[in-house]
Amino acid sequence: MARKIALLNYKGGVGKTSLIVNLAACLARLGLRVLLFDFDTQSNASIWLLRLERWNKINNTGVGAIFSIFYPGTATLRDLLVRDVVEGKTGDKLLPGLDLVPTTFNLVDLESEYEGDPRKPPYLLFNEQLRELEGEYDFILFDCPPNILRASQCGIFSANEVYVPANPDALSLIGFTLLVEKLHKFHQLSASFRVAEMGPPAAVEGIIFNSIKAGVDIEVPRMRMQLRMNQYKAQRRVASTARLFETQVRDATIVRRAVALGLPVVLVGQETEEKDNVLNDYRRLAQEILKHGELL
Repeated sequence: MARKIALLNYKGGVGKTSLIVNLAACLARLGLRVLLFDFDTQSNASIWLLRLERWNKINNTGVGAIFSIFYPGTATLRDLLVRDVVEGKTGDKLLPGLDLVPTTFNLVDLESEYEGDPRKPPYLLFNEQLRELEGEYDFILFDCPPNILRASQCGIFSANEVYVPANPDALSLIGFTLLVEKLHKFHQLSASFRVAEMGPPAAVEGIIFNSIKAGVDIEVPRMRMQLRMNQYKAQRRVASTARLFETQVRDATIVRRAVALGLPVVLVGQETEEKDNVLNDYRRLAQEILKHGELL
């Protein structure tokens, strides 16, 4: 069964999309089958991996975007899969194993205009279709916006693990605190829709410090986050295996260059034996995620 992981924090601007795109790429580079869902209406992961030209075609027509699955008879998740999404300029597949279900700006209508059947909320419609696909993957990753509204609920309801990207600041701690509160309420709301084969509801499994600028001392922020994590573990409000990850991902200009090129960092010229670079941060994170899976 695929490991299903949601990344979110109630604080925005923590580098969540750069983290999930490069984590997905590193996992795929290890020979694993990875499916990435973009549930963030800003569409950053979709624009990054599809590049603007391919994404614009979807945004202009709505055809191929995840919003369409919420209208029966329009499309299924399988219809929307962009297989081996990372392409070169000539269309050659550069990263076999990484698939994407993209989003566009119209996903915001899921929050404001979508009515649907109140007996079948969007997260249930999504999960029913996902279960037809998940056996084909080793990892399914959900890029969620900084809230637990309808789009995020789709990822959270289907996930079994939540990882919290964080910056070394007080706002990330507040975002983590709010996330735990809202996550608990959502699980109570959605409990009647869960079936045994889905496994346990998604719990926070880890906090990942990300986009750390050079010269910033993160020891005090880590200590404060660890104290809050310990409190929640004692209250059984996060997973018993939850922890602060050892890997710390630094801020680097090559990440911004990778976005401009429409490529993950692993494909932007950092193939080197040098250990002290952001690519190796992402690689270490992928290995730490794999190792953490042994505890679950």
